[in-house]
Amino acid sequence: MSDAHPSIATIVLAQSSPSNFESALDILPSHDDLKILSKDKAFETPVTTHVTQSDIVAALSSENIKADVSVTNSKNRRKQLLICDMDSTLIGQECIDELADFAGVKDRVSAITERAMRGEIGFEGALKERVGLLKGLNLSVLQKCFDKRIHINQGAKSLCRTMKHHGAETVIVSGGFTFFTERIAAACGFEHHQANTLLDDGEKLLGTVGMPILGREAKREALMTFSKKLGGPDMALAIGDGANDLAMIEAAGLGIAYYAKPAVAAAAHSAINHTDLRTALYFQGYSDDEIIDAG
Repeated sequence: MSDAHPSIATIVLAQSSPSNFESALDILPSHDDLKILSKDKAFETPVTTHVTQSDIVAALSSENIKADVSVTNSKNRRKQLLICDMDSTLIGQECIDELADFAGVKDRVSAITERAMRGEIGFEGALKERVGLLKGLNLSVLQKCFDKRIHINQGAKSLCRTMKHHGAETVIVSGGFTFFTERIAAACGFEHHQANTLLDDGEKLLGTVGMPILGREAKREALMTFSKKLGGPDMALAIGDGANDLAMIEAAGLGIAYYAKPAVAAAAHSAINHTDLRTALYFQGYSDDEIIDAG
């Protein structure tokens, strides 16, 4: 990285306190141009290129400080596209697992979901198999599932609305279902959403899904398409947790693994493992006075 665009280290503490904050500050070799992003919780500072993200994470861990860390180039830090997975990212659940509970097959479906998200089995085949187990489920159950089981993760609304306020385009791309992405997009403020379609006969689910199936490559393609008019993939922030998010996370200018499976965390530029989705704003240099507090 050139001197014209130095690296910026951002540290976001899981628990905001003056003592933890001071301890985190002491870990860094320099406090030049320190910027407080959130009192006693988040800060950033330029670092030399030999200071790595893993070095900072290891140093914090050695002091028993739980924090999320990002080291990024200062050029184009504030992204013009936010593209997010939904299940276990914007929301705390896997919608298909919750639907399966209503159908009495949650254990079978959850086991397949876990293997697919770890990348142990192909996403498309796993989706078809799981949807097949939902055959005959009454359509009214979808709304009941949404109302009773689905909860938006902390910081999701603030992340979306803040980036929109500052001019970014916002997109949900999910391997889940349009019934849920439509509602989550509306609740959080996302402008676009893409997902798979559960097919039905007007009363019950048929146990099949519309084609083509939106999976790993479709998510990457969505990132490339939406970012094209915004300056390319370097201007995109992509967030996800599962194997089918890998391609878009790797292609984005900033790819964040959110409480992710090991393979995803290893491939991402940064990770959120201790805090909430507002951290994705701090990683871009937003401070509390710029963030829309929407939950």
